[in-house]
Amino acid sequence: APIHQDSLTPEDAWGFTPFDKSYCRDLIAKFRSDGIFTPPSLQGSIQFPGSAGGANWGGVSIDPGRGLLFVNQTILPMVQRLIPREAFEKLDPDAVVYPDELYPMEGTPYGLERQSLLSNFGAPCVKPPWGSLTAVDLVSGEVRWTVPLGTTRDQAPFPIWFELGTPNAGGSMSTATGLVFIGATTDKYLRAYSSETGEK
Repeated sequence: APIHQDSLTPEDAWGFTPFDKSYCRDLIAKFRSDGIFTPPSLQGSIQFPGSAGGANWGGVSIDPGRGLLFVNQTILPMVQRLIPREAFEKLDPDAVVYPDELYPMEGTPYGLERQSLLSNFGAPCVKPPWGSLTAVDLVSGEVRWTVPLGTTRDQAPFPIWFELGTPNAGGSMSTATGLVFIGATTDKYLRAYSSETGEK
C-alpha cells in the first residue's frame, strides 16, 4: 500500500496555531488539487508528494536477514504554476532557492514555477512528521514501523526545537546486527535505529 498521503485538501491543513492553520487552509483551497497526478495549471496546482520527496532521493536499504526495507521520506507539498513565457523570461533564476524551482520548459508557451507549500510561519502546511523513516516487511508488504526523522534544531532558534521530522535527502544503511543508520536530515545528526522496532 502507499506509504505517503496522495492528496491534499483544505481539511488536511495544519498549523502551530489557529492563525497559521487558517492561513494554510485558505492557501490549499486556492490551488487545484485532484490527487497525485494533478497537472500544473495557471492558477497553481498542488503536487503531493512534492518533488523533494515522498520516497526520498537517497534510495532504500534492505536487511535481507530480517526481510525489511527501510525508506526515508520528505513530506512537503509543493505548488506548481504555469507562467506565460513573456512573464517567465523576466524572472531571476538566481533568486530561487531549492526546494523552490524554475523550469524553462523551452519550446512551450509556458515556464514552470514550483514552490514549497508553507504557512506564514514558514512551516509546511501539513501535519508532522515532515520527514520520516519507515520499515516495510518485504514478505507481507505491511509497514512494520514509522518514526519522525529529524528535528527543528539548526533550523529554528532555541528553544523551538521539536522532533517533528524534517525534509531530508540521503538514504539509510542497514546492518546484519539489526541497526539502521541514517544522516540525511537538516539538524546535522547521525542516527541509529533498531531494525525490528524503530527505537532510536
